[in-house]
Order: sequence, then structure tokens, then C-alpha cells
Amino acid sequence: MTINQSTRPAMPTWRFTLGMIRLDPGRFVGNMAGYTLFCLTFFIPGWIAQQFFDLLSNDAPAGRSIWTIVAFVLAGQLAKSLGMWGTVRSNVPFNTRMQTALHKNVLTRILELPGAAALPEAPGAAIGRLRDDGSELPWFALWCNNIVAYGSYAALALVAMARISPLMTVVSVLPLIALVFIANSASRRVERYREATRQASSRVTGFIAESFGAVQAIQVARAEERVAEHFAGLNETRRQAALTDRLFTEVLDTLYFQSGHLGTSVILFVAAYVIQQQTFTVGDFTLFSYQMAVLSEVVAFFGQFWARYKQSGVSVRRLTALLGDAPANRLVERGPLWLDGTLPALSAPVRTAADQLDRLTATGLTYRHPGSGRGIADVDLDLPCGSFTVITGRIGAGKTTLVRTLLGLLPKQAGEIRWNGDLVETGGDFFVPPRCAYTAQVPRLFSTTLRDNLLLGLPESAVDLEQASYAAVLERDVAALEAGLETVVGPKGVKLSGGQVQRAAAARMFVRALGLPTSLLVFDDLSSALDVETEQQLWQRLFALPERPTCLVVSHRRAALRRADQIVVLDDGQVSAVGTVVELLETSLEFRQLWAEEVSHSGR
Repeated sequence: MTINQSTRPAMPTWRFTLGMIRLDPGRFVGNMAGYTLFCLTFFIPGWIAQQFFDLLSNDAPAGRSIWTIVAFVLAGQLAKSLGMWGTVRSNVPFNTRMQTALHKNVLTRILELPGAAALPEAPGAAIGRLRDDGSELPWFALWCNNIVAYGSYAALALVAMARISPLMTVVSVLPLIALVFIANSASRRVERYREATRQASSRVTGFIAESFGAVQAIQVARAEERVAEHFAGLNETRRQAALTDRLFTEVLDTLYFQSGHLGTSVILFVAAYVIQQQTFTVGDFTLFSYQMAVLSEVVAFFGQFWARYKQSGVSVRRLTALLGDAPANRLVERGPLWLDGTLPALSAPVRTAADQLDRLTATGLTYRHPGSGRGIADVDLDLPCGSFTVITGRIGAGKTTLVRTLLGLLPKQAGEIRWNGDLVETGGDFFVPPRCAYTAQVPRLFSTTLRDNLLLGLPESAVDLEQASYAAVLERDVAALEAGLETVVGPKGVKLSGGQVQRAAAARMFVRALGLPTSLLVFDDLSSALDVETEQQLWQRLFALPERPTCLVVSHRRAALRRADQIVVLDDGQVSAVGTVVELLETSLEFRQLWAEEVSHSGR
């Protein structure tokens, strides 16, 4: 899904830029001082040329000599070196900190949103926003320093030129002023072209990410050529958008830089007149010509800055879209970045008396997926402490939607959830260890070691990996792997079988559940890739735990259904029956059909 950028409120670009500056004002001011000093030295070559030619023509003021010029050359070089040193010392660190802050604030907000609906578009496209827009905005903030630096130089140059000839100064800068209006009139087109370029780039990045995640499906469908053709089409669209964006920017830049030649032409026409009036020396003409050349570059930069301002507005809106309904100033929220020194130590969650589950209830739980309208409606659940509840139903009945809505991974649209009678406001923040641990229907493993996948940042000293592996029936698989827990499992666990991936995900859950212990365990169709014997062994080990947790299990397998204290049968998003296996076989036609299909499928 792609967000409509025009309907999403965003922070004004100038306010966003001020927010970034406030994150690191010291380096920003240091960069401004260094670059301003560097730019002010642009005035010195023109002044030196003026003095040199005036000395040759005996028009130099008394007391000026070649040694005066040498002294100014040395002073200018020293100032230029100091200015560049200050600029470099602050430039990259400021940019690095700003990019880190933007990425951290956006990712923090994404992790606060319901997990199954945290992104407004494909993950690859969102990564494109963080990469492209997140890297452009800090550089634009530094461009604001260039405005101060170039503005200071321009003021100094114009004062010096006006003291020589106010008429020539006014006439020569008129073409430059005219170009400011040209830049303003082109701003909408600049913004539109940048928007198209960014969207096209995000589509390419998103398609790459989706393709990597669907390699097997593409191969099975023999769709490699069609996928490649579609990818080529996306790249062609991006190429055309980028070319249009770049070409228009270059045309504007050419106009800006040509303004200097126009100004110099004006000087040549007017200079003949003022020289005849004996109020203009050869040195003055040299100063004017040099400063006009530099001023044209300054005006060109002001034009580029205005275009960049409009382009940055596009980036601000694109990043704001990732925040959901959070205020836009979250983008520039202050907070620790940990770029220097020791990273903060991680600690395992600590269980309190309030984390102990006596009873979990849900009343009128409702969520409908946007677009399709499918989901769940008016679902009630009652999970007593230590119970084993199984949710079952046909494909598309709403089982996974129910679990995700209960846990806050999808935002409930109606109903309420209570933990020991207390209302749960935000399930995504509440149903976490040590209260709850969850294994998804499609587990996600990272391309790192199996050990890191199980721990996910927890200190190993605070958990029991061996016990968790045993509970998930994973101990023999670990022993058979080439490097045991140190085996790198590859992207999404590609080096493991489907059953191993699911049991690794279960072990990751048990790492958090058994050591604390956790009150509620939620399994979403965990056994779908397990053989019957392995599944029975897993449930046996779970029931053998000293402190039996409350379990909510999505399953259609008989091994889970027979152990259930209660079975919730979903039909088209609503609860059609609740009871034990014996009760439902007598009272529920839907369950009898599901049971018969499972028996037929398993052959037992």
C-alpha cells in the first residue's frame, strides 16, 4: 500500500531543519563559523588584484606596497585553512548524527505501531525512504550554513563594490536578482520531479526486497523472465524520472551560472563610461570583474538552495508518512544515540506479581482488514490460568487475525481485553515477556547464528538455551548442525528445514518463557510444518513443565485438539462453537467436518 503524500500532514521544511539543528547545535555552529571564515577569503584575491593593478598604474593609496599585498595573501591562506579545518571537523560528524537520529526516531515509532500494520507500504520501499530521504535532509541542514557564509561574503563584496561605484553595483546585480524570481516560479516543478524520482526509486527497492523473499515461488511458477521484465520496467521508470529531475535541475543551474557572465557584460558596457569620468581605475575594474564572477556562483547557490528546499520538503513528507498518526516532530525528537563510548547493557525482563495471569478475557473483539473487509467480528474469549485453548477453523476463518488483534499486532476496531480484570489499552505494549511470548504462523529468522536468533539480544547468562531447545524438540537438530548453535542459518533461516525454522522460533519463545517464567504462550499454527510424532513430543514436554503456562494455540491438528481444555471454532470471522473435542463432535457440524477432514488428511 502506498500513502497519498498530499493528504498526510507534515512539518514545514524550515521547522524540521530547525529541529535537526537543535539536535546538535554545537557542531552546526562550528560548521557555520568555519565555512563562513572560508568563504570570506573569496574576497581577498579580487582585492589583491585591485591593489596590484593600482600599484602598476600609480593609482594605489599612499602606504600600500607589495609587502602589504604579501601580508594579505598569507593572512588569507591562514584564514582559508582554518575555515576549512573547522568545516571538515564538524561536517561529517553532524551529518552522521543527524542520519542516525532520523533513522532511530522513525524505527522507534514503527516499533510502537501494531506489528502487523506498522508500515504503510512494502518494507523495501520503506527502507528506500530511510536511505534516500534520511540521507538528504542532514545535508540540507548544512546547506543552511552555506547561506550564512555566502551571504556574509556577498554583503562584504557588495559594500566594497558600492564604495567604488554605486551605479555599476546596482546595474550589475539586477540580472542576478531577476534569477531569484525564475527560481521561485520553477519551485513547483522542482518539487514534482523530485517526488516522482523518490517514488520510482522506492518501487524499485521494494520490488527487490519482495523478490528476494519470494525466490522459491518465482522459480516454481517459472516466472523468472516476467519478473526480470517487470524489474526492467520499474528501472526504466526510475531512469526517466531521475533524468527529468536531474535535467531540470541542471537547466536551472546553467541559468544561475550564466548570470555571472551577464553581469560581467553589463560591467564592460558601464565601465567605459565611468573610466572616462576618471572615477574608476583599472584595479577597480579588476575587482568588479572578479567579484561578479564569484557573486554569480553565490546567486547560483541561492537558486540551488531554493530548489533543494523544495526537494527536502518532499523528503520530510515521505519520512513523516512512516510515523503513522504520530506528530511530525517525532522525526527530530532528542534522545541518546550511543555513537560514542560503551553501548547500554541489555537485561532480561523482570517478572512481577502483576504479570501473573489469573484470567484473560476478550469481549466483542473486532477487526476488519481494509479493502477486503474480511477479519473477525464480535469475538469473545475466556482463558483461565493454566488452560490450553485451541482456536480452529477453515482457511480464511480469521484465526491468525484473532490472535494478532488480541496481541495488539493489529489495531482492534471494537471490543475490550482484560488481564485479571484490568483493561488492556495497548496490546502491543502489554503482551510482551514476561507476560506473554508468541510464535508467529510464519516465523522470521535472521541471517546470523542460531544462538543469536534464539537470544535476540538477551544476555545468555539470564536464560537457559539448553532447556529452551529441549522444550522445542530442537536439541537433536542443534547437535546435528555443522557448528551447533553457532551455525549461521542464512536469510529467513534458509539453511534450515521448515520444521526446524518453526521449532527454532518456538525455542526463541521458550527462551523468554521458561526462565522468567512467562504467563501466556501463544502459538499460531506452530505444528503446520511438524510431523505428528514431533508435534506430540512438543506438547508432551510443554505439559510436563513444573509451572504450566496458559496456552492459546491456533491449530487444526488432532494432537493439539485432544489436549485442549476448550476449543474455539471460528467460521467466517465469528465464533460458531466453544467446547471440548467430545462436546463439539456432538454439537457442532462445523467442527465435525473439520475433524473429518483432518482425519482424512492424516490418514489416521
